[in-house]
Amino acid sequence: MVASTRRLAGCFCCNGISATPAAVNRRNFIAGGAAALGLAAGASKPARAQAPARPRIDVHHHYLPPFHRPVLLANRSGGGLPDWSAEKSLDDMDKSGIATAVLSSVQPGVWFGDNEAARKLAREVNEYGAKLVADHPGRFGLFAAIPLPDPEGSLKEIEYALGTLKADGIGLFTSYRDKYLGDPAFTPVLEELNRRKTVVYVHPVTPQCCGALVKGIPPGTIEYATDTTRTISSLIFGEAGSAFRFPDIRWIWSHSGGTLPFLTGRLIRLAGERKDPRMPDGPLPILRKYHYEVAQGNTPGQLAALMKLVTVSQVLFGTDYPYRSGLEAVEGLRDYQFSVADASAIDRGNAMALLPNIKAS
Repeated sequence: MVASTRRLAGCFCCNGISATPAAVNRRNFIAGGAAALGLAAGASKPARAQAPARPRIDVHHHYLPPFHRPVLLANRSGGGLPDWSAEKSLDDMDKSGIATAVLSSVQPGVWFGDNEAARKLAREVNEYGAKLVADHPGRFGLFAAIPLPDPEGSLKEIEYALGTLKADGIGLFTSYRDKYLGDPAFTPVLEELNRRKTVVYVHPVTPQCCGALVKGIPPGTIEYATDTTRTISSLIFGEAGSAFRFPDIRWIWSHSGGTLPFLTGRLIRLAGERKDPRMPDGPLPILRKYHYEVAQGNTPGQLAALMKLVTVSQVLFGTDYPYRSGLEAVEGLRDYQFSVADASAIDRGNAMALLPNIKAS
């Protein structure tokens, strides 16, 4: 059964179409949020609804600081941006049984050609996210932004975000202009992320190669899912050999791996043709180490393909809020009819194992 709430009208994630989350009732801020508004310490602070019996952890949840919006509108392709606030995030989380959402920047992030401007914006975006985490204990985590493709600035921001702000990981994008994550230009950054055994969440963007190939079809409809496959392939087959040199990075790929599960046969064939001694068993052992979240990857066909590629331990809950309602992912997983144990692992257990510092309620 697919409920009528599965798709929000007009909400095509990152297709360049302005999206508005499903209408929700506004609730009171939790104590931390009230404190952030300057309310007296002794003031009455009505609590939100009690967390569900199996509270979920959402690893694909965007946030949009007010100062970030005009920069994105001036530099990104496509249409407008969704109406976002911390309170709207919390409302959708409460409706969807989500205890904690790990925040990540709206694509395409903070770098638009000026390294200094990108460094400043990354710092502001990350400090805003860290304040959300502090103001709403247990409700938010943070995948920090870095100003790639600026390696020096990125290394400085990794140190600050993980060391000072205590972010849960780093958020990257599939491509930066003409470069994918396996490009040798990114080797210093991946080396540091590997040294720290960092959790790295990756979101797709409109690729430079393929923004408007088919008239009437926005890039988010096809190209986002394919760009995820491109960047994973660049790590494995690229000249830098990043998948082999940096095995301790703990990757999370969006949208159930995009088109990756459907193209593994071609990657297996390519590995066989190259006879790479680093892949005696082909690319599957590498792909099966990665983690995949289910936002916009939760239809029966997508989940069936993903579950043929990996075990349940590698699958995480994600929503793509505010581009999609959390209920879409909840209902998609329910429709697939996972066992109780597997559903619990996807909803929460796997994320707790990967992100032990998340203070989920």
